[in-house]
Amino acid sequence: MKTSKKIMRDSYFDLVREFPLVAIKTEKHHDSAVAFLHRLAVRNEASLDTGEQLYLEALTQFVEDYESRHHRIAVEHLKPLPALKYLMAENAMRTADLGRLLGSASVASQILRGTRGLSKRHMLLLAERFRVDAGLFLEADQSRSR
Repeated sequence: MKTSKKIMRDSYFDLVREFPLVAIKTEKHHDSAVAFLHRLAVRNEASLDTGEQLYLEALTQFVEDYESRHHRIAVEHLKPLPALKYLMAENAMRTADLGRLLGSASVASQILRGTRGLSKRHMLLLAERFRVDAGLFLEADQSRSR
């Protein structure tokens, strides 16, 4: 039992030494944090020990806190389609990725071309994926018709 606690503590603190857990205050620090998170996340989560998982959770929270304060402001004033395109760009999401999320590549293409609107289901999926309010994807004139 002592050995597993030591390994957990060692792996956690090894990561803290490599990339300290502090509040993210700049876009450059955010970019570095996201890159570091990606490095951990590409590993199979089951292969992470408890210390690594705890570190991953903490750094994820710092990134989410920064994004909710800084990135949300950037999209609130946009109409739904530009907001979607912005969020996709910020998350390195391609049309194919959007198609997988929505369940149809052709629907994703139509939405991005502006020839098809977002359904309520699409809005909820996007809100969950990007961790934003679903109302961000609702056009003012759509609110009466849907």
